[in-house]
Amino acid sequence: MNPVEFKRHRRLRANANLRSMVRETEVKAADFIYPIFVTEGENVRNPIASMPGIDQFSIDQFLLETDEVVALGIPSIILFGVPNEKDALGTGAYSDEGIIQRATRAVKERHPDLLVVADTCLCEYTDHGHCGVVHGEDVDNDESLVLLAKTAVSQAQAGADIIAPSNMMDGFVAAIRQALDENGFKHIPVMSYAVKYASAYYGPFREAAGSTPQFGDRKTYQMDPANRMEAMREAESDIVEGADFLIVKPALSYLDIIRDVKNHVLLPVVAYNVSGEYAVLKAAALNGWVDEKKIVLETLTSMKRAGADIIMTYHAKDAARWLEEK
Repeated sequence: MNPVEFKRHRRLRANANLRSMVRETEVKAADFIYPIFVTEGENVRNPIASMPGIDQFSIDQFLLETDEVVALGIPSIILFGVPNEKDALGTGAYSDEGIIQRATRAVKERHPDLLVVADTCLCEYTDHGHCGVVHGEDVDNDESLVLLAKTAVSQAQAGADIIAPSNMMDGFVAAIRQALDENGFKHIPVMSYAVKYASAYYGPFREAAGSTPQFGDRKTYQMDPANRMEAMREAESDIVEGADFLIVKPALSYLDIIRDVKNHVLLPVVAYNVSGEYAVLKAAALNGWVDEKKIVLETLTSMKRAGADIIMTYHAKDAARWLEEK
């Protein structure tokens, strides 16, 4: 009787050098964008309770943080502002003296080659916490576009290398692209939060940025987590409107969407490994339930394997150190 034939897949797993030689997916520090929260004042480092290891920084402390980011070989940061004052129209978002504008000018003077991505939204600056102009309890799409375009131009004037609109208003990429072009910023790319779900994983971020809606929720403009094909429609719209990158947010529970988008488009795809995803792993690691280094690197690898070209992650500094050790 002939023996049953089978494949010897283990031949390529016999030792570390063989495994490395045939490894299909590699995560590196150059893949990362590191999110940073910038606030008012001096000598301020406010720990964020739900995100151990992540702080709000005043500009002087923020600059020290960027020294470390650069030393670790992380090429890019994304900035979120935490202003002292808010109003109904989020005027701090597009003020020349807004917290993000001042932080951008400061870091570009200190680290001109560090890529600064500006999150372009109003929710951190509005007293109601929504991402646009509110009438009653309705977020007015088209009025919001006007202010978002002003914000993008202001951020570009301050020196931002990339504009990243996160508000999910219909037509937001078109409005921002037109405003940038008309104001001499045709060279500035738009990294669109093209596929952004109304997710419970954003909870810690809302503590960090003080952006919790004061009424209702964001389900009329962010996407239903149950929907898959809608992501393709959103991505297609942003491509037509002039986006240069497409973000999928969150990442870990939406790896299928990352792969769908990657298969569907020719633009670079960015996975946003969001605050809640970070908090879950960090809490488990602090309790000794998981090996933090191993689980974080495995998680980031899953995002890259799913199709992400770039990963926006709060784990960036730790991951960069661990990757250097390998």
